[in-house]
Amino acid sequence: MPTTTNGTLGGLRVLDATQMLAGPIAAMRLGDLGADVIKIEPPATGEFNRTHGYAGVEMEGQRTTFLGLNRNKRSLAIDLKSDEGRELFYGLVATADVFIQNFRVGAVERLRIDYETLRAINPRLVYASISGYGPDGPGAGRPGQDLVLQGYSGSMWFVGADDDPPVPGGIPAIDAMTGYQTAIGVLAALRGRDFSGEGQHVEVDMLSVVMDAQVQELVTYLNTGAVPRRGREPSAHAWIGAPYGVYRTRDGWLTLAMCPIDVLGTALDCPELQRYTRHEDAQEHADEIFATIRPLFAAKTTDEWITHLDTFNIWSGPVNDYPALEKDPQVVARGLITEMDHPTLGPVRTVAPPINLSRDPASIRTAPPLLGADTREILTEIGTSDTDIDRLAAAGVVRIEETNA
Repeated sequence: MPTTTNGTLGGLRVLDATQMLAGPIAAMRLGDLGADVIKIEPPATGEFNRTHGYAGVEMEGQRTTFLGLNRNKRSLAIDLKSDEGRELFYGLVATADVFIQNFRVGAVERLRIDYETLRAINPRLVYASISGYGPDGPGAGRPGQDLVLQGYSGSMWFVGADDDPPVPGGIPAIDAMTGYQTAIGVLAALRGRDFSGEGQHVEVDMLSVVMDAQVQELVTYLNTGAVPRRGREPSAHAWIGAPYGVYRTRDGWLTLAMCPIDVLGTALDCPELQRYTRHEDAQEHADEIFATIRPLFAAKTTDEWITHLDTFNIWSGPVNDYPALEKDPQVVARGLITEMDHPTLGPVRTVAPPINLSRDPASIRTAPPLLGADTREILTEIGTSDTDIDRLAAAGVVRIEETNA
């Protein structure tokens, strides 16, 4: 039976056969909310992020990329390509509520862990598939990755000046959004199961997600034919007028969001800007406005500008690096950086769950597991004897890590 927690999803069992970012973050979010998440991993190397990280950064052999996405999970190291491993997995499916996978299109059919196969074992199972471009169409088999989808979706053309190359985003936001949308779809399907008694197939693809994130821009284009055009001056969004962008100050950088240009003119003591009183002026005269205000911000520090602009209700903020973010008073006050206790590394600092519930708050109960750390425990829960577990481990069908704390 699933391990039970006090979280709102306590008692639910989630099988996480994903890697990289989108899938692991979806399963982790369900774990934060109380679900018993079992990470299904190949016995030899485990999930991709166990062996691939940022610039080789690791902590005593543990990749930080894996540590960031796999808290509140147990690890079952099992060979799904073997007949015995697959049969053990089928036994686990019979006890599960959710299965999440992000294999390339066609792989689950070859492994015989596709939706129809698992539904026959457990009709109540919610089966979630994540892909780059969806299950059909001419691009269905192509690999989906955040940077590739940024370019594919048209979103790179909104940032910068007209002679700049396409500007990619600095974080893998499409991957993360796909994970969040998957978690939402799973929760909706679980709610539907309350009425129907049956699970269903949840399909989420990165292309759909990034197009949905551009719904305002695409509705504008699709209904009017208007195409975003970047101006001579760099902007943070081709369809949002000045001063929407980033500015160098005396000691750093400052962001400015939308605001009335005449009010900005008063704040900057720049009469030239006070003649722009219409909302449309911010777009129609964006290049002139950007060129006028950029040199003005060199006169003060970022903090001085934020304090000054706040008095005019002009939305602004600093451009933090990570050391500055860590020390930011709001981050500290909200406890957005916290710790988890890893079985071999000890305290590991991480980011707190972003969802807050008044009665059943999200929580970090366990750090990311060692590969195969929970294999024996999980297989025992579905009735496998210690003798069989030892035999399977010796044959390489499963992997057992006995040092999990």
